[in-house]
Amino acid sequence: MERPGKKTLLKLFLNMLYISSFTFGGGFVIVTLMKRKFVDELHWIGEQEMLDLTALAQSSPGAIAVNASILVGWRVAGPTGIAVAVIGTILPPMVILSVVSFFYAAFAANRYVAIVLKGMQAGVAAVILDVVCSLGGTQLRSKSAVHLMIMGGAFAATFFFKVNVIYIILTAGVVGVVLALRGRKGSVHAGKAVAAGRKEVRRK
Repeated sequence: MERPGKKTLLKLFLNMLYISSFTFGGGFVIVTLMKRKFVDELHWIGEQEMLDLTALAQSSPGAIAVNASILVGWRVAGPTGIAVAVIGTILPPMVILSVVSFFYAAFAANRYVAIVLKGMQAGVAAVILDVVCSLGGTQLRSKSAVHLMIMGGAFAATFFFKVNVIYIILTAGVVGVVLALRGRKGSVHAGKAVAAGRKEVRRK
């Protein structure tokens, strides 16, 4: 990996700082904003790759916002990008929560603050729905029967049967490993068949 330039690192830091400053409602919201910035606008990451990074961030321990910033930082600028992206991500909430902690009693009892938070919850739900439709549409366009079955099964298990999301992630991970191993074996057999065919042609 080439050494990232200062402009790239500065742009990464400022973008993560901006995204984190306006992320309300959890990690999936920051994933939506990161997709729009790094995939749609800057074209630093592909849409399928962003979907893979989101899956890794969700299935790894810790806050999805920090996990996603680590993966995006690494993808854009290597180890230095990780440090820059994480600092940009954690700085706004650290500063804001430090200020809020001093005035917690006043914020908790203020009805106007409660009204604002209620309104923000509706906006957050819309943003999360947006990322579900966007990334889910990518899977639908792939037309992979296995992927569609996993996505539909995960939705049904969560929505109808209230299965713990940890079990869903682990199951999907196991299925992914099995498919990857089967695909690798198929590639090996295909390679051996091609090599055998070439040897046979040479003999003739």
